[in-house]
Amino acid sequence: MNSNNPLLQQSGLPAFDRIQPEHIEPAVTALLETSATLLEEAEGAEPGNWDALMAPLGKIDLLFEYGWSPVSHLLGVANSDELRDAHEAMLPGIVEFSLKLKQSKPLYERFLALRDSDAWAQMSSAQQRIVAQSILSAEQAGIALEGQSRQRFNEIAQRLSQLASDFSNNVLDATKAWYLDITDPADAEGLPGSFRKMAAAAWSSAEENKDAEAATPENGPWRVKLDAPSFGPFMEHCRNRSLREQAYRAYISRASSGEKNNEPLISKILQLRKEKCELLGYENYAELSLSQKMAADTAAVQKMFDDLLGASLEGGRAELIEITDLAHENGFDGELAHWDVGFWAERLREHRYNFTDEELRPYFSLERVLDGLFSLCHRLFGITVKPADGKAPVWHKDVRFFDVFNEQDQHIASFYLDPYSRPENKRGGAWMGDCIVRSVTPEETRLPVAHLVCNGTPPVGDTPSLMTFREVETLFHEFGHGLQHMLTTVDLRDASGINGVEWDAVELPSQFMENWCYHRPTLLGMAIHYETGEVLPDDLFEKICKARTFRAASQMLRQVQFGMTDMQLHSSFDPNGTESVFDVHQRIAEQTSPLPPLPENRFLCAFSHIFAGGYSAGYYSYKWAEVLSADAFSAFEDAGLDNDEAVATTGRRFRDTVLAEGGSRHPMDIYRDFRGREPNTEALLRHNGLVAS
Repeated sequence: MNSNNPLLQQSGLPAFDRIQPEHIEPAVTALLETSATLLEEAEGAEPGNWDALMAPLGKIDLLFEYGWSPVSHLLGVANSDELRDAHEAMLPGIVEFSLKLKQSKPLYERFLALRDSDAWAQMSSAQQRIVAQSILSAEQAGIALEGQSRQRFNEIAQRLSQLASDFSNNVLDATKAWYLDITDPADAEGLPGSFRKMAAAAWSSAEENKDAEAATPENGPWRVKLDAPSFGPFMEHCRNRSLREQAYRAYISRASSGEKNNEPLISKILQLRKEKCELLGYENYAELSLSQKMAADTAAVQKMFDDLLGASLEGGRAELIEITDLAHENGFDGELAHWDVGFWAERLREHRYNFTDEELRPYFSLERVLDGLFSLCHRLFGITVKPADGKAPVWHKDVRFFDVFNEQDQHIASFYLDPYSRPENKRGGAWMGDCIVRSVTPEETRLPVAHLVCNGTPPVGDTPSLMTFREVETLFHEFGHGLQHMLTTVDLRDASGINGVEWDAVELPSQFMENWCYHRPTLLGMAIHYETGEVLPDDLFEKICKARTFRAASQMLRQVQFGMTDMQLHSSFDPNGTESVFDVHQRIAEQTSPLPPLPENRFLCAFSHIFAGGYSAGYYSYKWAEVLSADAFSAFEDAGLDNDEAVATTGRRFRDTVLAEGGSRHPMDIYRDFRGREPNTEALLRHNGLVAS
């Protein structure tokens, strides 16, 4: 293999500083050739011999970990036309090989032989789960299909892979393309100082304004964008209602018209998923999806929705009445529209709790928040996080690198942190991705490395990144995913970290970590004013805790609405029928929302989670796992949050079960070992203020 191609290295950290689009085609061609040879070796393994089968498959995984995963990662964080073209050119070959691997009859027979062998009883639970999941994966990849059915199945897989990539790119392009320039200082009244700085910088950095006099935070012009750090504060603080309406209508219609229209892609994706399920003998895509999850069936998911809906609907209606009343008291006439809700809700929050997001920002500089997060993880899990900038090649100058050490001061993991929004080439949202998966073989021990990606408020000039409280929660959330990837003690890569963890359990550690943002010692340990050094005042901390349940019912209803829409589109909806996907969304929204969406709402055209991510017929997983995470946090409440020793003991138990065991056992068995019982919804509803404490 060509050692000069950074995508063909087999050890160390990916050379993100050297990877270029022109490296992709030769690297992928080479890795596919080598993988084909390794596949033949695995197919010829002695039946019943675990090592002979798994060693070549592990080598294939490594080739993809270094040769293809970095390309997919860069597509999300450093997107460019050249990178897209190179990715799309090689995607069919990647999908074709993936199908060949999953549809290999010799491999399937060898996994069956392992399951049926005398050695089965002596295998570890991790080995047994890997075998069982490999058998199910083969069956769901069409192993039983022959002739035209197999050919059609493979065509569908290729097409779905391409459609997901196109969908994601369209959302990125549509989000990037729209902007609203504010030139009249009167229209900028009420906009927070941090927003003005960011919006002035956005205007000045635009290509068409490079020769113009630079914008200033005080006098503008200011550029509003559709990425979260810009759109969210604008909708909450802009006093000009018609400008809010413009931004809102742009947001709900992203990727729904012109060349970047995702509507035909949605129809095609749902049609192809339905056809795929028919070929495999599943009733619908939801049944296929749930066969790999904790939830037993759609009825179990619907029961959770019904419970949460029953606890939230009246509260959601009351919350809308509250903000409408406040608007009327302040001279607003008539019914609230969607572009009014965020604005008046923020006014009610300021009125009720007497603080603003902007007041909090100076206390949450990224550096202090990271110190607080790492200190918490040291107390809970006994780990130490140390900066290691310069040790790893990075894809952007803002990216940081850290090493993680255990209680014996042994290096056990590392992670990249890409903290800031870059709407020009980075997709929105926040995520944790595998860079390197932990594995231990006789030849080597490979330590886990994670990508932690956020879209927080960037620094401007001499002012550091000052985070909203929601951005703080998001960072804790993604770090929770990272902890499960990095603190795994499983030696087999197919079951280490989040590998092999049922999708509706994978949000447990991430949502669990968010609870600590409301824990006094944790929050006050990191909420330190970036200029004065003053710790967040006690009264502000109390207000943050009280505000935690502000509009909790509305937030719950929003997530239930998305989850129910996703589940219906993938179960009872007929993509070839007369009803449109937007009709489904509208119908469910009328059941779940005090203020149903506009008829022209095209939110689904930007719903990447279910059309371009891993959450199809699985969006409910956020709430399913939130039940688990709230119940898990209640173990610390029961032990006594003020009792350092009890918190540390409970934290080590969480580390040694949920975080350490990953996909090696069924998540409910692991959870029972941690909690001593199965979870219930009481803690989630209590934390959301939807039942009495």
